[in-house]
Amino acid sequence: MSDAFWIREAAGDAIPLLLDSPHSGDVPAPFVRPVAPANVLRTTHDAFVDELYASAPRHGATLIAATFPRWMIDANRGRDDIDLDLIEGAWPHPVNPTAKTRSGMGLLRRLALPGVPMYARRFTIPEVETLLRDYYDPYHAAVRAALDRLHTRFGAVWHIDCHSMRSRGNAMNDDDGKERPDFVVSDRDGTTAGGGFTEHVASVLREQGYSVGINDPYKGAELVRAYGRPAERRHSIQIEINRRLYMDEDEVIRHDGFASLEHDLDRLLGDVVAFIQPQIA
Repeated sequence: MSDAFWIREAAGDAIPLLLDSPHSGDVPAPFVRPVAPANVLRTTHDAFVDELYASAPRHGATLIAATFPRWMIDANRGRDDIDLDLIEGAWPHPVNPTAKTRSGMGLLRRLALPGVPMYARRFTIPEVETLLRDYYDPYHAAVRAALDRLHTRFGAVWHIDCHSMRSRGNAMNDDDGKERPDFVVSDRDGTTAGGGFTEHVASVLREQGYSVGINDPYKGAELVRAYGRPAERRHSIQIEINRRLYMDEDEVIRHDGFASLEHDLDRLLGDVVAFIQPQIA
């Protein structure tokens, strides 16, 4: 078992539902030494998201979470989405930098917040290869293996990639300065999930009284892109939770809304199970 993630299997009868939380971890490799202030680093990860979904195994789902911080290497970016300005020497592998890298939030993070550099030095090539080998690759291997196992057993699988977001976008985002809804449910414009999965999740959250955006301002990133293939009955969605619902965004501490949100997410998972069960009977 890798130290890059932990996994909680279904308690009782399993159902083909996997949740993963790639940005809840906060234990970096010893050679990674950011210069961004500690209070800023805390705001870059999806604090407490794995805890909000902790009831998933009781519903028969599998839950996986990364233990490493996204600011060190981001499991929700393409393996080749690399900012070459962060690497010393000629990187010997293919690269495909996206808009995320150009905004400072690629596989290797250049900015902690707008105008706040993450590092004062470049990574060596062996350091980046170590991050890929020991953190990024094991996490993706765990998600892929769990999805494959469930799909083999049930003939279909549903996947929720779990995240949190600031209540307003900043200059590193497409929605700079705009208020965000309570939830954003994403499937890369209908390409990573089908059969009404996205719409079902959004409708359950709306029935609970939450405001919900679909594919705006987030469309879903690497973890749904890589594993969502609805034509093969592999359905992947990304859910972003507005942090104002459950924590102080600046202090990164829970507030009184945490318990109520945890309860509502538990109800959501119950509804997702009810949605899945007739399709595998």
